[in-house]
Amino acid sequence: MIWLILGILTAFFEAVKDVFSKQNLKKSDEYVVAWSLSFFSVIFLTPWVLYTGIPALNTQFAIALLIGGSINAVTAVLYIKAIKVSDLSLTVPLVALTPLFMLLTSPLIVGEYPNFFDCIGILLIVAGSYLLNIKEQSQGYLAPFKALLKEPGPKFMLIVAFLWSITSNFDKIGVQNSSPIFWLFSLFGTMSVLLLPILLHKTPNPSRKILKQLPMLAAMGFFNAVGVLCQMQALTLTLVVQVIALKRTSVLMGVLFGHFIFKEKDIQQRLLGAAIMVLGVFFISL
Repeated sequence: MIWLILGILTAFFEAVKDVFSKQNLKKSDEYVVAWSLSFFSVIFLTPWVLYTGIPALNTQFAIALLIGGSINAVTAVLYIKAIKVSDLSLTVPLVALTPLFMLLTSPLIVGEYPNFFDCIGILLIVAGSYLLNIKEQSQGYLAPFKALLKEPGPKFMLIVAFLWSITSNFDKIGVQNSSPIFWLFSLFGTMSVLLLPILLHKTPNPSRKILKQLPMLAAMGFFNAVGVLCQMQALTLTLVVQVIALKRTSVLMGVLFGHFIFKEKDIQQRLLGAAIMVLGVFFISL
């Protein structure tokens, strides 16, 4: 049962991180928030790395880190931009599409192919994403999907979900050739380095903005670091798919936080859509 608690905590801290991210966007741009998320995650992960030690590394680790870090630097900015310009309850559920895209990318990268349960999961995820904007259905049966593509936030999050379907495979390669904790530490560290020039170029006087919002930005990184630590600990106690499926319940929490904290509307349809998408993720986990 400990893995179950850790899995739920992973989802909770993931959702709380999103809340802090959106709050920070009220006073900072997406470049400050994206860089701070990576940088402060590294800070809070450092003691754990010092405790567990540095594993033996090889060329495969370096290649996975270079590719995964580069793509994740892009997704970090797009993710933060998505929750900046659109509701949490509309954008966050779309991360559940990552397993759907992985059914296309995994066979190409790591040679893993979908089965019957994967196909059921695909249908549920598509149905859930349809329900996120079901109010648009009066304008035509395809209107809910068109509405998602018209909104800037969902468009950014769809790109994120697709890119994560690629990086998830490199995460697997990176972890297999190092350790879960050291891989996360290295990944966030690489992202921080790659995002720094973008931050300096895009944001005037970024250090002043970071210092001004230091407690909130650090808290965001802290919750992200605690979340991934809970995830890594859960992975040592049960199957990866079970942990990831539980982690995706953060989608439901994100919808609720969006409603109660940011007063977002259409809670019923978005909660139902998000729940069906999470159910689809569980079927893929089978």
